Amino acid sequence: MSNKKLLKRILVWRAKYITNRQFIYILSVIVGITSGIGAVLLKNATHFIQHALEGKLVANYHHAFYFLSPILGFFLVYLCVKYIIRNKVSHGIPSTLYAIAKRKGFMKRYQMFGSLITAPITVGFGGSVGLEGPTVATGAAISSNLSRFFHLDQTTRNLLISCAAAGALSSIFKAPIAAIVFAIEVFSLDLTIASMLPLLLASLSAIITSYFFFGDDVLLPFKLEDKFVISDVPFYMALGVVSALISMYYTEVYDRIQQLFDKIESPLKKLIIGGLSIGVLVYFIPPLYGEGFDVINHLMAGHPEKALSTNFLHLDLENVWVIIALLGGLVFFKVIAGSLTFGAGGVGGIFAPTLFMGSIMGNCFAKIINATGLVSSPVSESNFTLIGMAGLMAGVLHAPLTAIFLIAEVTGGYELFVPLMITATLSFGITKYFYPHSVYTMELGRKGELLTHDKDHAVLTLMDIDTVIETNFIPLKQNMTLGDVVHSAIVKSNRNIFPVLDKKGRALKGILLLDDIRDVMFKQELYKTLKVENFMQSVPEVIEYEKDNMQAVMDKFQLSGAWNLPIVKEGKYIGFVSKSKLLTAYRKKLIDFTK
Repeated sequence: MSNKKLLKRILVWRAKYITNRQFIYILSVIVGITSGIGAVLLKNATHFIQHALEGKLVANYHHAFYFLSPILGFFLVYLCVKYIIRNKVSHGIPSTLYAIAKRKGFMKRYQMFGSLITAPITVGFGGSVGLEGPTVATGAAISSNLSRFFHLDQTTRNLLISCAAAGALSSIFKAPIAAIVFAIEVFSLDLTIASMLPLLLASLSAIITSYFFFGDDVLLPFKLEDKFVISDVPFYMALGVVSALISMYYTEVYDRIQQLFDKIESPLKKLIIGGLSIGVLVYFIPPLYGEGFDVINHLMAGHPEKALSTNFLHLDLENVWVIIALLGGLVFFKVIAGSLTFGAGGVGGIFAPTLFMGSIMGNCFAKIINATGLVSSPVSESNFTLIGMAGLMAGVLHAPLTAIFLIAEVTGGYELFVPLMITATLSFGITKYFYPHSVYTMELGRKGELLTHDKDHAVLTLMDIDTVIETNFIPLKQNMTLGDVVHSAIVKSNRNIFPVLDKKGRALKGILLLDDIRDVMFKQELYKTLKVENFMQSVPEVIEYEKDNMQAVMDKFQLSGAWNLPIVKEGKYIGFVSKSKLLTAYRKKLIDFTK
């Protein structure tokens, strides 16, 4: 039996015995399990590489290997991308957001395994990034292709991709509620009864999968001991402001370094420049190596000296100001190291670096308060370490609710809910004012291709301009005579508008309306003397193909008051877009989006 016949029988059986809603529930469980397994594979592969490199194989050259390992890892990633995957492996969450917004939820098959191969090599060899983004991308690609296999509609595809994101975060952090909130916040999913149960099923099945493989082990093992003190509220407010400033620093540095690497065309040049730069940083600052969760756990346990024991200056770690200075250096250089990793061609995510920087920032903040004697009784450094992570997540990722619930679930309680809300809200509000888009959504936001909770904007983002382009207009050349227009265009067209092109028939020069020549079109004595250029008029607006998004197209119709606007690609006329067809397509997409 052929694959097509087998698939057809499966689809017929499914339609006969299983309702669409029940089928979505089944798929959400499958997506959750696959996301959990993806997280397990990524984490174990990364740890295997790290343990191999830090074992007896390089024991005698360990510190020097910090310099060599990143560039070696980037080179291996380059070979994998070029000869095995044969496609560019984009950053996890931004590529998933792009697929939702502009590819109708379709992700290519290689994305199911691309990150599984390249991310462990990147992080295992010292790339200063995380595994959360690649885990989300892997699960999202699997759910997208699963949806394609069963011929599911776009709304269901996007829902299952969000389920994959929830499953990935649930499996990694064992925080199922925060994972659901993350899917809603970052992927702009509407929280409805139809979406709530699939998200719960995916998150639950993923965390059970994680328990099956990892047992009770958690990424951030911490039990809350110090309670929230009302007198610390001003400090938590100040931490929110500091979090916003660091978030803006993170966003700006990341963006500028990416722009610098975008100007380098050769992948090998990027690899060498980025690899050597990150190698130097990791050689002198070993805590920048990899994800950095060991550093976070040392800080939360109250042992910062363990995280800083490898400082190359061999400074006295008994002095609290030395510790503060070294920790501040880690915050400053971590975003540079992470950005260089991406620029060099590494594959990873920014979730872990954000937690890394946030934990150090919060710990430093508390140490400064205690060292300067601003309070009679010391503030809790462990609490500020946790709140710092939430503050930076809220600012960098623009996900304040995810930050609040993640830390609340990690600590095993909600004792810190009030300070979490204070710091996360201030950090998000200030950062959002100066930087409307997060690091995840920066590039898509600039192009107007970002899906948001604004339904009108979301529907316009999901619309495809190719579906509303009409090409059944007869083009005229500006040097054509009136007789040519009548015999070659008017008698053959059912339209009352004609595009006027240059003499070569390429560039758009204007338009000719039937009303413009109605008074003379039957005067045959003028057929040879009058030309198109005598009657044509300028175009009120022109739509630029691949440059104007659907929001810009709508704005041009509104400002011009026209019912038909021409569309050009690199100056060449390709057709018209009519307001009536555009509004019909908008209404249909709105119904599909909200059903």
